[in-house]
Amino acid sequence: MIRSMLYATDLGLYAPYVTQHALALARTFNAGLYVIHVVEPLGLFAESVLQSYLGEEAVRELHGRGVSTFMEGIEQRMLDGFREEFGAGHADLSFIRTVRVVQGDPSMVILEQARELAVDLLVVGSHSRMVGDGAPIGRTAARVLQRADVPVYMVPMMQGRQ
Repeated sequence: MIRSMLYATDLGLYAPYVTQHALALARTFNAGLYVIHVVEPLGLFAESVLQSYLGEEAVRELHGRGVSTFMEGIEQRMLDGFREEFGAGHADLSFIRTVRVVQGDPSMVILEQARELAVDLLVVGSHSRMVGDGAPIGRTAARVLQRADVPVYMVPMMQGRQ
């Protein structure tokens, strides 16, 4: 029985299409839907550039207060986007339990959240852009499929389809 699901979105070009699948599944199973977006941490090069221009103290403050404000802003924009796409009173919005933006390695955070929330199903897109030589699946989706403890519903990318 599927009572709760975790939908991991990259907010890419195909995210609205994957969102439709996640909400349709939630409606079908009358299941709670948790939505997560993972922001990868800045790399060493980006950190050093920021430190060069802003200084060490400003970068520390940015990491402390600025990152959480940035993440909260993304969460709010995601919620606003759902309301705009479906209409504020749309019944499907009632299935959404939380919308979270978390920083870390995408596949690891998705799998950790799935365990913490004890969801029965993961919903992911295959990838948001063309990978390598037209690879059918992205790195994050592949890792989630390989390591998930629960079933994974993967929505294929729509590029090249009519």
